[in-house]
Amino acid sequence: MIPFDYRRATDARDAVTAVRDREGAVFLAGGTNLVDRMKLGVAAPRALVDVSRLPLDEVEALPGGGLRIGATVRNSDLAAHPAVRSDYPVLARALLSGASGQLRTLATTGGNLLQRTRCPYFQDLSTPCNKRDPGAGCSALGGHTRNHAILGASDHCVATHPSDMAVAMAALDAEVRVLGPDGPRTLPLTGLHRLPGGEPHRDTVLSPAELITAVDLPPLPAGTRSLYRKVRDRASFSFALVSVAAVLRVADGVVRDVRVALGGVAHKPWRARLAEDALRGGPATEEAFRHAAEAELADAEPLPGNAFKVPLARNAVVSALRALSREDR
Repeated sequence: MIPFDYRRATDARDAVTAVRDREGAVFLAGGTNLVDRMKLGVAAPRALVDVSRLPLDEVEALPGGGLRIGATVRNSDLAAHPAVRSDYPVLARALLSGASGQLRTLATTGGNLLQRTRCPYFQDLSTPCNKRDPGAGCSALGGHTRNHAILGASDHCVATHPSDMAVAMAALDAEVRVLGPDGPRTLPLTGLHRLPGGEPHRDTVLSPAELITAVDLPPLPAGTRSLYRKVRDRASFSFALVSVAAVLRVADGVVRDVRVALGGVAHKPWRARLAEDALRGGPATEEAFRHAAEAELADAEPLPGNAFKVPLARNAVVSALRALSREDR
């Protein structure tokens, strides 16, 4: 048993101060990822600051349209929220594609964004891992890489980000509201997570004492459709080999707006900017969708054992956009 202190925060500022003032302290919300890592010995915080009971559990309509999702809103509640189901089906489906029903009733919005990779080498203390122990090496290189990255990886890490929800939020141009020792700030969700580079132990741009308080979703223009598709080894409780969150608005056969994000392919939710640029203003045809997907994946660097992800990602993008472009879907 590794001892640790426990403190229940009284408000968001108290939580931030508690983590700032205690070396080795971390925030605890649903605990569906952190507690697992503690049991494995991958994480050994000196103190847990419980934020699960803070008044951050509401989904509110924003004055100009869109939604503000509190950081402690449970995944199951968010997936079932009427406004999410009607206006952001891509997010509802992504949430329901993640984990199991039992875990979704505990997992929180903020915690989901900050969960760490499920790379087996990261979770195995007997193997070197730069993400767990900077400078130790990456055991996945030369190892079993079926579930690993094909985009944005480095010689230091080829792990993938596990969140389904984050992929959908990336496609929705969500913004993350954060409170830290220097006050509040807002950043695009696409800027929250980092590619590994030479520092794979740093998953996000947040400092240890910065607390996610909410996520804002902008309104989608009338006529916009969205969906989430996840390709995995089994039908439930399995992480994505490849996933696609797609948002599409077509008028008169022309792509007026498109946003695509990929999961299971990179160290962070991968926003497919090249594909979007190739499609915007052009015809909404399967040929165009395929060319756009190929442009996005042109720089993919698959590893031995996961080259299948390149055609899988291409086909998943094409399938999702094709479905959204059909009037009778």
